[in-house]
Amino acid sequence: MSTRPDELTHRDTGTDRDTGTDRGPDADPDNPLTRERTHLAASRAALRAMREEAESLDTSNVSANWVSAEALRYDIDQRIKALADLSDTPLFFGRLDYLHAPGTGGTDGTEGTDEPEEAHRFYIGRRHVHDAGGDPMVVDWRAPVSQPFYRASRRDPMDVALRRRFGYTGGDLTAYEDEHLTDPTEADTASKLLQQEIERPRVGPMRDIVATIQPEQDEIVRSGLSGTVCVQGGPGTGKTAVGLHRVAYLLYAYRERLARTGTLVIGPNRSFLHYIEQVLPALGELDVKQATVEDLVAHVEVRGTDEAAAAVVKGDARMAEVLRRAVHAHVTPPTEQVVVVRGSRRWRVPVHELEEIVRELQARGIRYGAAREALPQRIAHAVLVQMERAGEAPDDRVQDAVARNTAVKAAVKAIWPPVDPAKLVLRLLSDADFLAAHADGVLSEDEQKTILWAKPVRSVRSAKWSTADAVLIDEANDLVQRTPSLGHVVLDEAQDLSPMQYRAVGRRCTTGSATVLGDLAQGTTPWATRSWEEALAHLGKDDAVIEELTAGFRVPTDVITYASRLLPHIAPGLTPVASVRENPGFFDLRAITDDAEVVRACEELLEREGSVGLIAADARIPALAAALDAAGLGHLGPGEETTRETRLTLVPASLAKGLEYDYVVLDEPGAVVDGEPDERTGLRRLYVALTRAVSGLIVTHAAALPAQLG
Repeated sequence: MSTRPDELTHRDTGTDRDTGTDRGPDADPDNPLTRERTHLAASRAALRAMREEAESLDTSNVSANWVSAEALRYDIDQRIKALADLSDTPLFFGRLDYLHAPGTGGTDGTEGTDEPEEAHRFYIGRRHVHDAGGDPMVVDWRAPVSQPFYRASRRDPMDVALRRRFGYTGGDLTAYEDEHLTDPTEADTASKLLQQEIERPRVGPMRDIVATIQPEQDEIVRSGLSGTVCVQGGPGTGKTAVGLHRVAYLLYAYRERLARTGTLVIGPNRSFLHYIEQVLPALGELDVKQATVEDLVAHVEVRGTDEAAAAVVKGDARMAEVLRRAVHAHVTPPTEQVVVVRGSRRWRVPVHELEEIVRELQARGIRYGAAREALPQRIAHAVLVQMERAGEAPDDRVQDAVARNTAVKAAVKAIWPPVDPAKLVLRLLSDADFLAAHADGVLSEDEQKTILWAKPVRSVRSAKWSTADAVLIDEANDLVQRTPSLGHVVLDEAQDLSPMQYRAVGRRCTTGSATVLGDLAQGTTPWATRSWEEALAHLGKDDAVIEELTAGFRVPTDVITYASRLLPHIAPGLTPVASVRENPGFFDLRAITDDAEVVRACEELLEREGSVGLIAADARIPALAAALDAAGLGHLGPGEETTRETRLTLVPASLAKGLEYDYVVLDEPGAVVDGEPDERTGLRRLYVALTRAVSGLIVTHAAALPAQLG
């Protein structure tokens, strides 16, 4: 590998062209860096022209209805936004020089040439850019021709002679680094530009990793739409970024299908969603929705909380059977015939025939509401059969009229009454006899007592619903009427979901696929996932492929090694993350006597470049906030965007999951453990908190450290 970053140490010998030695590149038109900067300027000009062309489109004379015109206008507006040239974002980050024109099978006779033809050269970037003639100046990273940028190696060069990476300061191209994949004399060394990009300090929300995707990550990113993928990844392995980039890839490869069916990213909380919300727009994808599980099941206002024991039972998959029984128990066998009067004639549907109709509808296994809608039509059809036998010739209009007949509607109401999901769950949780009747053989008596409300509740509106209750209502709602399915769902931090929450998410992708992301070692709920196979079965995707990411790109070696001491206690058998970073970062354990020393540790880290997180047990947050304020040290809360002026975030340990900071001060590990209902959950919470640092971690403690840390 040969390198010429302006600001990096020269690492090997070779010609000036190969190493990119910068002797005033802008003054030397033959210098490769000058040529690359020229191409960058031309590409930016081409992108501006593409945007101006989109802005000039006139939809005022479109011969369509106003709905179609508005849809077209929206599409154009989205196109204009996607073509924005972000001044501080590289337009391209790599280049591939192929030995042969892609798709020719190597028949053009250029193999072995030092300078492949321009037709064989492709600049890889975040979006496609073409010139006035339609020829590509930058190729979208998701295009098939770009794949070797992430996958090619000396062992399998994939017909690539040269892979070039670019270094940037802001939006200015300042460096390049070459790999001659077919040159046997070139040493195989690690990419410094790649390491620099991975370790680059961060301020603000999460950014994309499109320039640094690794081969094992790329395999997951480019997996097809038809299959569900579950990614087990420890801290710093990039699982969240992989999931988001997979969405971007699927929207590129299956855009029309997903435009019809939709995509959704589900995160654990609002702070997390705010942290990741800029990744997909930076890749040109503006229409992906984001939500929490709580958003999905927001049928009622959540104003209450459950004790852990009650939440565990309510989140158990067995509750689905209890709800199914309770819903279908509303069907009452008919006891009276139905008499339909039309003119001077009376048509009778006897009880035994009504019973047969009900049995057939129940045997079909369709939704309760769908069966209820079908029942009047089935009764009406029985009447029409009698009419035809009597010599009449009724048509569909007659059948519809019979189905709306007062006697038929009264029979349907008596046999198959409407069910309100919220009222049903309200009765289950407040009526011991009703719960016992439908939980018999499913829940034990103690479990039933655990979930029953202490006081009766009169109405849905006055009930203090919990999050687990809302999930039960969602399940009941799906039993009554089918939940619409999306084309693809990304579920992040999935290890904290209950079986019933998995079912709620699974309902949103019954006809689509999913990307499930998580780490079993970071499960911090009493119902945390025990195995991915079990979780995927609850999701309805038991045929999913499970992938494991174990290479840590973000967490320093000393930090992940220290945190991994907890793994035998929280996730026995799970493969520890192995840091592959060249920069080891730093790690420091400090015994302290007061909060002022915690503040000084934050001030010390703020002297460095990048973001700083102060993570502490939730109960410690008010005291630390007061100490920071007393020291005049400005700070933000989780989800608030850091700026260069305010780079310190005070983070309760319960909200730290999924967040990353360049530097972290972790206050009182023992208090983090003690803040949870049991030791195992507390140790998992501590594992999460220990692994939020990208470049350095200071652990401060006045009390003794947990024994599991050695």
